[in-house]
Amino acid sequence: MPTVVRNETDERDALLAYLESQRAGVRRAVMGLDDAQATSRPSASELNLAGLVKHLARTEEGWVQGVLLGREEKAGSQDDYVNGFRLLDGETLAGWLDRWAVIARETETALLALPGLEGTVALPDTPWNPPGMKVSARWILLHLIEETARHAGHADIVRESLDGRTAFELVDLAAREGRPMG
Repeated sequence: MPTVVRNETDERDALLAYLESQRAGVRRAVMGLDDAQATSRPSASELNLAGLVKHLARTEEGWVQGVLLGREEKAGSQDDYVNGFRLLDGETLAGWLDRWAVIARETETALLALPGLEGTVALPDTPWNPPGMKVSARWILLHLIEETARHAGHADIVRESLDGRTAFELVDLAAREGRPMG
């Protein structure tokens, strides 16, 4: 469930604000859960809340640090993709939330340092990307908003299936606890 996004100063600020709002929706969906709850699969889906957090953190880092800034690592295997949606030995929900917070700050720093959002970069040569396609920083930022919002909706459903708490209740709880709304 989205909340009202703060007033923006320009396009880049607006896009970053909407991305943060969607991140906050996912953080609210995992609020108060332990690792056992966050890794459970209470619905017909294979998705779990901790896996969604991990996937979103890795995805954001890959698009900004990898594609946009050119620090791309080689595409992972099918196992790497599947493992990107679940906690592995030694990983915790809290650890991935902390890492995602760092990645979010790096995203903001990288995007604010750009002279504009128009510059383009080539998409990696993978089977799922059109050959030779170039995208702008704006496109990448919009894609991150889309991806995060899509999974924020998944997180709402998984959380409600887990313990009956709805996004509305979690927004109220976050407000009462003084947590950022996004």
